[in-house]
Amino acid sequence: MYRFLLTPRWLAAAALTVVAAIVMVMLGNWQLRRYHERTEINDRIDSANSVEAVPITSVLSAPTAAGTPGSAPGKSLAWTKVTVTGRYDQATEIQARGRTVDGEVGFEIVTPLILDDGTAVLVDRGWVPAGEGGALAAPVAPAAPSGRVTVVGQIHLSESRPAPVERRDGRLDTRRVSIPRLATELPFPVYGAYVLLTEQTPAADPAFVPIPISHEDAWQNGGYAVQWWIFAGMAFVLFGWQARREALGLNPQAPTKDPQAPVEDRVAAADQRRAEKAEK
Repeated sequence: MYRFLLTPRWLAAAALTVVAAIVMVMLGNWQLRRYHERTEINDRIDSANSVEAVPITSVLSAPTAAGTPGSAPGKSLAWTKVTVTGRYDQATEIQARGRTVDGEVGFEIVTPLILDDGTAVLVDRGWVPAGEGGALAAPVAPAAPSGRVTVVGQIHLSESRPAPVERRDGRLDTRRVSIPRLATELPFPVYGAYVLLTEQTPAADPAFVPIPISHEDAWQNGGYAVQWWIFAGMAFVLFGWQARREALGLNPQAPTKDPQAPVEDRVAAADQRRAEKAEK
């Protein structure tokens, strides 16, 4: 009674079911990889206080020329705890506007730290509120310490969308910390990621509010992976259910080849096909 599965129509349906299931399994596997990537990032965020900082030069490629940033690190290095020593260059300090912390809009102050070899790392020293004139009013930010400074922080990947950069209130003003865009405004080679400051020697000014780090939603990707795998199984269940209905003569029948035939003749033809299937 299942010999109809060898007909071209049902063979095509079987092939389509297999292809759809394979695609959905692959999508599930991709979501599983995203789950593991995000879980590793969350682990680095959570372990930052308990692991030793490594020199930034050991994890990031050094830039070679002014105007062009060093190689951008992959997501596998996001939030790695690093340390770097140099001297702040306040003349090229950057203010990133429109940044929200605890529901209040203000600025992140990013200051280049010049290393002994002449390259620079952008250091996000923290958040300060906007001035009294509103969200875009120039902030009052503590000056960077002079002399040699050692910074401990976590690698922050460059923000992907570039934004215009202009000089305002004595600083470079922008909406996003896009390293490739900012590098064109700076007179020294710049590393391909910046550092979110957590500790500093000498100590950072308490007027700065530390930038909170949000965890990745890894469980969402895990849920999507399971959903895609379930959908793949359901494709085979649906195929089997339709095949069973066909075997029992419960699926709607195609009309007779002669559309002009009387309704009674078409009904009789359909009844005859059901009877033939039942005999088989």
